[in-house]
Amino acid sequence: MDVIPAIDLLGGRCVRLYQGDYDQVQTYGENPVEVARQWQEEGATYLHVVDLDGAKAGHPVNLTAIKAIACAIDIPVQVGGGLRDRASVASLLNLGVQRIILGTIAVEQPDLVTQLCQEFPDQIVVGIDARAGKVATRGWLETSEVLATELAQRMAIAGAAAIIYTDIYRDGTMQGPNLEALRELAGAIELPIIASGGVSSVRDLLSLLSLEPLGVTGAIVGKALYTGEVSLK
Repeated sequence: MDVIPAIDLLGGRCVRLYQGDYDQVQTYGENPVEVARQWQEEGATYLHVVDLDGAKAGHPVNLTAIKAIACAIDIPVQVGGGLRDRASVASLLNLGVQRIILGTIAVEQPDLVTQLCQEFPDQIVVGIDARAGKVATRGWLETSEVLATELAQRMAIAGAAAIIYTDIYRDGTMQGPNLEALRELAGAIELPIIASGGVSSVRDLLSLLSLEPLGVTGAIVGKALYTGEVSLK
């Protein structure tokens, strides 16, 4: 199972939000390139980057920082946040990003996701961010009536390479991942699932390992790395 460090960008800085709340922000680094290099040096095989400004604005905002990160490290980078049209997706891939994470348009424009999966095979990942099992969109500022499992099944048919599942109520809280929701999701689709949100300890990672036979192939870790609760080494 891959342990994937997260860099959340807000105003060009590395931050973490509490439950996706832009009013509850903590800064962990002024230079995201230095942070990316640190995670690579400590053994990361992949890097997860979220453009928080982009998620809110509906289009990429932190392009300069994302390009600098992609150019500075050798490991592949996946990026999400505000990617809601083909031009935005293509621009990031042209910067050297390996995989694109689509969220809002999976709910609002599923046909576009299908087209993008066909045009950029194995490079489109769908991020499903849920509150109480229902999918949140537009930087987690809105909650739809779409169930996470239903959206995952649709995106599997669309051709997504993987699903990143985030339980918003766990994100940034250090309360552990939602194993029950992950197990339900894994039972609904054949795609690889990357767990995100709530990982606070090696014990949490070991609990996720029990879901690996079901298709949970990785875990994104953010706050626990920055606070030192989990050592990537």
